[in-house]
Amino acid sequence: MSSLKDIKLFTTQSHPCSYLPGEEARTLFIDPEYPVSTEFHTHLSEIGFRRSGAHMYRPHCSNCQHCVASRVVVDRFSPNKRYRRILRRNEDVTVSVVDDISTDAYYEMYETYINNRHRDGDMYPASREQFESFLVKRGESTLFYRVSAGNKLLAVMITDLLSNGLSAVYTYYDINEQKRSLGNYAILWQIEEARRRALPYVYLGYWIRDCEKMNYKLQYRPIELLLNQRWIKLT
Repeated sequence: MSSLKDIKLFTTQSHPCSYLPGEEARTLFIDPEYPVSTEFHTHLSEIGFRRSGAHMYRPHCSNCQHCVASRVVVDRFSPNKRYRRILRRNEDVTVSVVDDISTDAYYEMYETYINNRHRDGDMYPASREQFESFLVKRGESTLFYRVSAGNKLLAVMITDLLSNGLSAVYTYYDINEQKRSLGNYAILWQIEEARRRALPYVYLGYWIRDCEKMNYKLQYRPIELLLNQRWIKLT
């Protein structure tokens, strides 16, 4: 298996952090031309990398270590009372794999979601080009999950299938279906899907202690955080 020593690495210039006001951020990327197999993708995830479109990256900030990779421990996870209510509210939901999410219906839901839920983020305003590069471009083992009730599209989950788990790349959903708590449902479903596949982890991306919108990740315990190059379990 390849190591980072064998690959060209690139860093961005410093830019305003998307999560912590007043902070500057830098990002480390592996060479986008380098072929990333599922095995190598798994290794990269284990050392704190994430995928965004064609890019594998991790934070590389000089004076800040607040972005901490996180993953749910699947075989130890049991939904609490709140999560059981969410699962009951979505008993009519069907989740299926689709080959393509580039059509208008999938983009229009994404556009509405970004422009209403993430007006303070660097993805606002949504564009078709951004959608194509961020979500439609896929890795070797990317799965597109369509979440629906009958014929109604409720949400889309973009998930990478790794050797040791599922990586929850991104989820967006119908903002008018607030009672369903579709963001939570998507994580709960992926945890159960990992369990069905006998995979030990669901990677949730970066937890940032001082960023309120990232704190939800610690609710899915037991969870492991990558601290000082070691995965530490929180129960």
